[in-house]
Amino acid sequence: MNNSLLACTFTLAGLGLIAWPGARADVETFMDLRNIAAVQGDAAAGKANSATCAACHMQDGISVVPLFPNLAGQHAEYMYWRMREIQQEARADSPMTALLANLDDTQLRNFSAWYASLPPAQHAEPARGAASHASEGARIWSEGDATRGIPPCQGCHGRKAEGHPLAAEVIRWRLVPILRGQAAAYVTQRLNAYRDGAHTVTSSARMMNGAAANLDDASIEALAKWIETGESK
Repeated sequence: MNNSLLACTFTLAGLGLIAWPGARADVETFMDLRNIAAVQGDAAAGKANSATCAACHMQDGISVVPLFPNLAGQHAEYMYWRMREIQQEARADSPMTALLANLDDTQLRNFSAWYASLPPAQHAEPARGAASHASEGARIWSEGDATRGIPPCQGCHGRKAEGHPLAAEVIRWRLVPILRGQAAAYVTQRLNAYRDGAHTVTSSARMMNGAAANLDDASIEALAKWIETGESK
């Protein structure tokens, strides 16, 4: 999910590393995240060292720039492994690559714990003329589109984009991000990247590659608007 800053998300406990045929030359390993351990960190230490993060994601973890994701209230596991993924991919076109390159495991865990502790973003006020997009987005979110092979998003991300309904009980479902209130521009670029196969290094990314494969531009726009505003039929 590309050119924008991505969400801030090294222990190998429960992690399988295997060669993945067809991967880009700069990506040599595949991270199987199906059996991860819970992510623990020092939230106070994360806050104390978060000035660089806050420059884009703000001190409260709710970005004012639509292409930068909100981090507040996000699952620590999602943020930690997302940052590990960025380190692994080392994409030259991502500003996050340089920012994360020299961070160690403890720092990643602390940042994840800090932002996870903050109150999450709520839906933004819908822009004029956004209702039709949001209504279509609500339909795809809740029902999918069987004729096009598009699964309902709520199956993993929850009925109101609040995350997987079993996340509190099953650690691996904390890898499914909470999307409620994310800016449409951010969601759009992430879905485009998954649809286009730009990210393949983790098991979670490969699931999203399949889920987004049949989304057209209009559907992506509609979903992004719904996630941002929560408007429905």
